[in-house]
Amino acid sequence: MKFLILGIFTSFFSFYILPQKKSNYNLESYLTQDKSLDKKVEEIFESLNLNSLIGQLIMPACGRLGQKIDTIKALLNDQIIGGVLLLNGTKNEFYKWIEEYNKINKEKNNLPLLYSADAEPSLVNRKIIGSTPVSKANAISNLSQVKEVAEIISSDLNNIGINYNFAPVVDVAKNKTVGYRGFGSNPENIIPFSNAFIKQTQSQNIIATAKHFPGHGLVSGDTHKSLQIINGELKELKNYPPLINKGVLSIMVAHIAVKNNKEFNTNGAPATTSSIIVQDLLRDSLGFKGLIVTDAMNMGGVANYPNAIVKAIYAGCDIILMPKDTRKAHYQIKAEYIKNKTFKTKVNKSVRRIIRMKICLGII
Repeated sequence: MKFLILGIFTSFFSFYILPQKKSNYNLESYLTQDKSLDKKVEEIFESLNLNSLIGQLIMPACGRLGQKIDTIKALLNDQIIGGVLLLNGTKNEFYKWIEEYNKINKEKNNLPLLYSADAEPSLVNRKIIGSTPVSKANAISNLSQVKEVAEIISSDLNNIGINYNFAPVVDVAKNKTVGYRGFGSNPENIIPFSNAFIKQTQSQNIIATAKHFPGHGLVSGDTHKSLQIINGELKELKNYPPLINKGVLSIMVAHIAVKNNKEFNTNGAPATTSSIIVQDLLRDSLGFKGLIVTDAMNMGGVANYPNAIVKAIYAGCDIILMPKDTRKAHYQIKAEYIKNKTFKTKVNKSVRRIIRMKICLGII
């Protein structure tokens, strides 16, 4: 790995800073075998300095439930982050902030950002004020309605500049915290409805995200407040293979421990920090090749778990969402990267996946 003086690459980077379609690749290209795409990923990877490389893994939030706009700008100036979650604000505010962030990226020759939102049918009109009204997920009754809702949401996101949707929720609708956000409790509806939402979203050049792996619908509590536990069988796991097989490009892992399960016991650890769940199950057993993102790392289900940021990356997560302290998270990842070869290999694989996704989005 060569960490070269960033200034040498000013002319190289200048052609992909703005969030516009730049290549012949699209989101469908991400899962294909393509030597030219592999080569482009490697060229960009080799050109990154260490700060920027580590920053690709970190995604703080801005908005009324996130950090201040000036804080995000400072993080961009220091090449600390690779994406931003737009969390509670108006369409106009989000559009303006993205414009300002892109301007800084251009000035700093940073890689373009992944801009995400919790634009689920049941949340989007509350999280993005002024967005086009849509039916809540639990009120959707057929595939045509799913496609229409996904198309409307994706159109709004494209108009704002958001390219990554943390939706759909594929949990069984029996938990009061997430139940109203999913497509009901019948897998015969959940799977086709989720696949339709994903297909429509990704056809409009927005990454879709199935969540909350390995299942949040059958636990009793709320991971925003505390760690929740799946006792025994992973009953919601069956919802994921059909989505992976159809090409979902992102999966969010929940802050849920698993016990009394011989194969997938996490020994009290949140799934987000468990290689048994992330690497062994999701990557190796289910064959998922897309981006794995943590649920928000400031949530009660993980916030007080020791060294959670580093452990999540060891487990196989690619993107650390909403760490409590963004700069501290960057420092911790960077320090472990420098001293541990296994961790360095994990990070490098994640960064290559993120670069590949940014190329396929057309922002590089």
